[in-house]
Amino acid sequence: MYNPKAKHSCSVVGCTDTHVSLHRLPTKEDTRAKWLNFIFQGNFPASLSKSFVVCANHFTPDCFSNQGQYRAGLATRLFLKNGSIPTFRGNATEEETQSTSVQQPVVHHVACQTDQPVKCTVGTQLSMRTLRPHFRSTGTQKSVSCADVGVGTSNIPFSTSQPFLSSTPIKRPCKRARLELEEEEEEDPLEGSSFTDIPDPKDSTYNPEESVTVLSETVDVTLEPSCPVHKTPTYIVYEKCLMELFEVCPVCQRVSDVQTRRIGTFLSVEQTCPHCQFFRKWNSQPILGSTPAGNLQLSAAVYTTGASFFKLEKIFRAMQLKMFQYDTFRHHARSYIEPAIIHTWKTVQDGMMEQLSQQESVILGGDLRADSPGHSAKFGSYSMMDLRSNTIVDIQLIQSNEVGGSYHMEKEGLKRSLALLEARGVALDSIVTDRHPQIQKFLREAKVTQYYDVWHIEKGLSKKLVKIAQNKDCEKLKKWLRSIKNHVYWTAASSTSGPERVAKWTSILNHVQDTHTHEDPLFPQCLHPQRTARDESKWLTAGTPAFCRLEKALTNKRILKDVEKLSPHYQTSSLEAFHSVILRFAPKNVVFPYLGMLCRLYLAALHYNENTDRPQATSTGGELLFRVSFPKSKHGECTAKPVKAEPTFYYVDALLDLIFEKVFQDPAPYVSEVLKLAIPEDLSAKYERPGKLDIIASYVSRFNQGQV
Repeated sequence: MYNPKAKHSCSVVGCTDTHVSLHRLPTKEDTRAKWLNFIFQGNFPASLSKSFVVCANHFTPDCFSNQGQYRAGLATRLFLKNGSIPTFRGNATEEETQSTSVQQPVVHHVACQTDQPVKCTVGTQLSMRTLRPHFRSTGTQKSVSCADVGVGTSNIPFSTSQPFLSSTPIKRPCKRARLELEEEEEEDPLEGSSFTDIPDPKDSTYNPEESVTVLSETVDVTLEPSCPVHKTPTYIVYEKCLMELFEVCPVCQRVSDVQTRRIGTFLSVEQTCPHCQFFRKWNSQPILGSTPAGNLQLSAAVYTTGASFFKLEKIFRAMQLKMFQYDTFRHHARSYIEPAIIHTWKTVQDGMMEQLSQQESVILGGDLRADSPGHSAKFGSYSMMDLRSNTIVDIQLIQSNEVGGSYHMEKEGLKRSLALLEARGVALDSIVTDRHPQIQKFLREAKVTQYYDVWHIEKGLSKKLVKIAQNKDCEKLKKWLRSIKNHVYWTAASSTSGPERVAKWTSILNHVQDTHTHEDPLFPQCLHPQRTARDESKWLTAGTPAFCRLEKALTNKRILKDVEKLSPHYQTSSLEAFHSVILRFAPKNVVFPYLGMLCRLYLAALHYNENTDRPQATSTGGELLFRVSFPKSKHGECTAKPVKAEPTFYYVDALLDLIFEKVFQDPAPYVSEVLKLAIPEDLSAKYERPGKLDIIASYVSRFNQGQV
């Protein structure tokens, strides 16, 4: 190609509008002769100069190998293909030459984070300062999904003497020789993008009114995306970096007027050029009806994962991230999120009940969790678990004013769960609970087989024995505390009937005296091998204070009745683990309304059921992983605990799908499920509420008691 620094004009006879791209005569004789014949129209001069050049206006578009890059502004010169011959002369073919030298595509990428045209280049989202046409960057050439949401244009009477892109202000290309090294291999970066041809205002036939081919007013358009909006990757974008994309008009390269509008996490940017009247509108999120998708998605993510809105608000404030108010979060929760949670749990519960009804008998475990310690709890949640599959099958939430006090909440929760199971046709084999007196009486009258959880009995008994062993004349009992604790579990696991459990349990009194034969025929002697004790001083003697107090603690009437009902198979330790999961979704130091507490209980159940049978984690070499633990109860002794695999959160994905794809589109049937719930009135509803001014007038502090 001809040297651009030299001051030359096109050698073609009659050419007055020389293109910036000039091309020397080819070296091949046959092609060179055709060029010369075109230049002089067959009238060759007497002497021929060696510096003849032909501009790009005289070649057809298919003669150039980098036409697409030149039109996109990524190349400063045009390259000819080998064997190209000039065919256009003068201005007779102005329409054709505009395709290579004057035609300027105007690309209107208005909102690149929602629905998309077939494809667009990421290069339209970056500053041209970072683009270098001499290499292909995956960040600037890759086709990605994007979308146009806000569209706004106006009449644009401007010159098209320079190529441009409308989404990014274009800087003047760097004048380096390496700019065009690989342009022959580049594809058209505008391929697949929407553009409008703008006529040249210098043309005598140009009419600005007829050249407007886009909308004349701002329109917000929400298109159907190929990928759900809540599954689209999102990023944290700094305002300064974002505004750099709108500072300069992409048409005339002058400073533009930029206005922003924010709704929570949503940002809308309007760019207007006061010089050429170019206008575009960009939205940071898709618009679902009148709701920004990001706002709803953030509310749903916070709620369904059990996070705290107020803690997240503090994080956002620390990072200068914009966020909506708590009232907006509650609106999203009431309208969409809580109905989706209720529907999801009911659907999952129906499936579990159907499976349980097909079994011959079911062994259940039940326990109550209060939202605060003591007898002042507002809520009590009774959880019912299928101990064979280790899954939560029912949760009943009871408010204290429904049953006359928090002490009666456990019995009411059990009654509701058993009534539901009976209505669904579930045959109950037995139930494992703690030793609550009201529960014992209710199940005895209902003729339901009840077993006691071993841990609850062992925990209560160990506390009593530790207190006894602290006495000066009972210090020998300290050596037997661990053995007695193990004896409780062995008695429950190795026995097949209640009397056998009692016989094995009372045998410990002979064992601590170094006597291993017993009078009870159900357990005549100890099963351990006979061996000599290493510490002879540990044996107790009948009649001593230590033995008498131990005998009284182990053989009192209530303990013997409870030992007879020790669970021989399943325990409620899994229920205790579930209660610890509830703490992540509904901490006891946070006050929730009835419906909010119920939804968080359902979320905890969904999370627990999904991750109940997690396998043990393994290393890259396939070895099982363990961690060293120092339990408080071991008093410095360490133990090894298996490391479980990471939990999954597929239920969160399912809830988000339901919220965006169904509940948001038509919330009525889901809200109707919520309205069917029997939500009790608030605890303060029965009291008369005085006027606020009267309460303020009667306010006194500890240091200001007012007039007496």
